Amino acid sequence: MGEIVNLNKARKARDKAEAKRAADANRLTFGRTKAERLTTQKERDRDAARLDGHKRDEPER
Repeated sequence: MGEIVNLNKARKARDKAEAKRAADANRLTFGRTKAERLTTQKERDRDAARLDGHKRDEPER
């Protein structure tokens, strides 16, 4: 015979684990200083500009 499981405790443990995963993701996204966010944004802008600068013009048809 299998082990008896309290469904309320199992549900709460599952919800707690999901909340912990969401909190970890939010820490990565929002847990940075303003200087770090600005640096990252400037790097993205610079990389996008560099990529756009290397694009070739399509001939008109």
